[in-house]
Amino acid sequence: MPSPVETLPIPGPVGDIETDISGPAAGHTPRGIALIAHPNPLQGGAKDNKVVTTLARVFNSLGYVALRPNFRGVGASMGAHDKGIGETDDLIAVAEYASKRFGAAPLLLAGFSFGSFVQTRVTKRVSCERMVLVAPAVGRFPTETVPENTLVIHGELDDVVPLAAVLDWARPQNLPVVVVPGGEHFFHGRLHILSQIVTRWCA
Repeated sequence: MPSPVETLPIPGPVGDIETDISGPAAGHTPRGIALIAHPNPLQGGAKDNKVVTTLARVFNSLGYVALRPNFRGVGASMGAHDKGIGETDDLIAVAEYASKRFGAAPLLLAGFSFGSFVQTRVTKRVSCERMVLVAPAVGRFPTETVPENTLVIHGELDDVVPLAAVLDWARPQNLPVVVVPGGEHFFHGRLHILSQIVTRWCA
């Protein structure tokens, strides 16, 4: 049974960060904290994006408390879009809040598209147990290198971020990329495959 979702403002560098929190189930200590970043807000990205909510459900089912913040300027989050710079600071503020509230549980960073780019910046400043990047916006933003404990999932037919660009980014890092055959950027009709991949990797 899905955990209830709590929406609350978390204090950030430029004001409140509207965040949805799922889990843990009553009486259960979370396995970890999953912090999930949404796609580009300038193109309608928000915490309710279907890839982001799919990831939250998967992590929650695996025992993680899942946090989905809105980037600054989206929904009730204060501030204005900052090209990933301020958004990095916001995610770190949410991670610090989660650590204080839920204890020293392992941190898992996840992101979709622009959110993946931001998470590659976050991981330079915080320690994470795992990272999950879905359709990372390689070539569209200056995406950083990532730790070896990173799962990268990309659609074969992604017309926003070409698969070849992701492979070129991953190759120097010896970083495997899981390719979803026939998948495009938003994984239409293939969210169940995305869920299965993440579940197997995190189980």
